[in-house]
Formats: sequence, structure tokens, C-alpha cells
Amino acid sequence: MYEMLRNPVDGTRLRILAWLSDPAVAEHGLTADDVATRLGVPRPAALTHLRLLTALGLLRTSADRLRYRRDEMRIAEVAQVFDKGW
Repeated sequence: MYEMLRNPVDGTRLRILAWLSDPAVAEHGLTADDVATRLGVPRPAALTHLRLLTALGLLRTSADRLRYRRDEMRIAEVAQVFDKGW
């Protein structure tokens, strides 16, 4: 799983997932603006990363679709598949 998330963008998606695992951040989730500011990238780039992670099922959005949180069950499922050697 980590290789898939690390490429092709220097681990940006993996950093987003790691950041979202911080309990202080996990409670409220992140917006695209939060990610853009923290990573120093334009908002559209941050949004692209967040949408990809959501499409993969690793993130879920709030009801208003502005905040992103980790989907811990899905992350565990994907990690298990990769740990077994696919």
C-alpha cells in the first residue's frame, strides 16, 4: 500500500494519511485549504490528492464534503491485502 501511495508524487498522499492519523487532526478532519497550506501547494493540487484518496476509499468526506477523514476500516483492509503479498 505504501508504495502505491508514495508514487508518483513524493509521498504526498502518504503524508496526508499520516497527518490525518494525528488525534488532534483526526477529530475534525482536514479541508483542501488545510492541506494546501501545510504542504505549500495550490488548493487544486491538494484537492486532487484528497479526491484520489477518497476514490480509493482511504478517506471519507463530511456531509458537506468539505472535510476529509481517514477511513480506518478501509485502510486496514487495504494494508492487509498488501501485507499478504497481494
